[in-house]
Amino acid sequence: MIELHPVTLEDKAWIDPLVWAEGSSSADFNFGNIYLWDKSFHQLVGRCGDRVIVAPCYEDKPFFAWPVGRGDLRPVMEELAAYAKAHGFPFTLRGVTAAHLPLLEELFPGRHAVESERPLWDYIYSAEKLATLSGKHLHGKRNHINRFEAENDWSFSPLAPGDFPECTALLREWLSENPEDIDAGASDEFIAIERAFEAFEPLGLDGGILRVEGKPVAFTIGERVCAHTYVVHFEKAHGDINGAYPMINREFVRHIREKYPDTLWINREDDMGLESLRQSKESYHPDHMVEKYTVVITDD
Repeated sequence: MIELHPVTLEDKAWIDPLVWAEGSSSADFNFGNIYLWDKSFHQLVGRCGDRVIVAPCYEDKPFFAWPVGRGDLRPVMEELAAYAKAHGFPFTLRGVTAAHLPLLEELFPGRHAVESERPLWDYIYSAEKLATLSGKHLHGKRNHINRFEAENDWSFSPLAPGDFPECTALLREWLSENPEDIDAGASDEFIAIERAFEAFEPLGLDGGILRVEGKPVAFTIGERVCAHTYVVHFEKAHGDINGAYPMINREFVRHIREKYPDTLWINREDDMGLESLRQSKESYHPDHMVEKYTVVITDD
């Protein structure tokens, strides 16, 4: 039976190559998200062949993430089924993408129930479009940025450890300005961001900070998920400063394209089912979505 253990920073060395072998644009599979959100999901990880096994627990309901990597899926799925049965919980896979569904149909014909998880679908954008904001659909974003540039003495720079205390202070201010978001997961996100600061360099994260007259007004953090896609994990800005959000978005994508020229797509993750966040992400007109599903597999 597979052996699982609590995730540690040391797991990055063997998980990263298998995640990259999957080559998926999904935000769920990269090591950064596994590690950063561990305080919320209490994840166990392990290896089965050349695939990564991740067993989170959310709302006291254990499940498996899709076993990313390479090689034959059948023996891996048999191991997962045996593990779930031995530990007394339904064999459930979450974060299953549309590309994975035919594989499950082949392995478990007539034995799997599929449920769409629309709040968890990832928004994928052309990196070039976010860097240039070209086209009539993004005219409003350009207007906000033009106003920001005209009204402010601003600067953008890559995020460095010396910036972390100021970013934490900005995050606390953001929480006080948006108390309604605390119940929507902002407290868990605060913990995840703190973990990002604590392990920024070992995790290989990137970030950016936007300043006005030397004071931070926005910051962002992300990482590569595969050769062609970059995921933005966190983005916070003072909402009362017109244009701060589109500005940090544009400048960070420009920075990422310079640092990783092969980047074609920017994954700005999901909207968590929050209407305001959905409207914000749709306003950038995503090129496509990473559809995600929960699948429960029954016994023979």
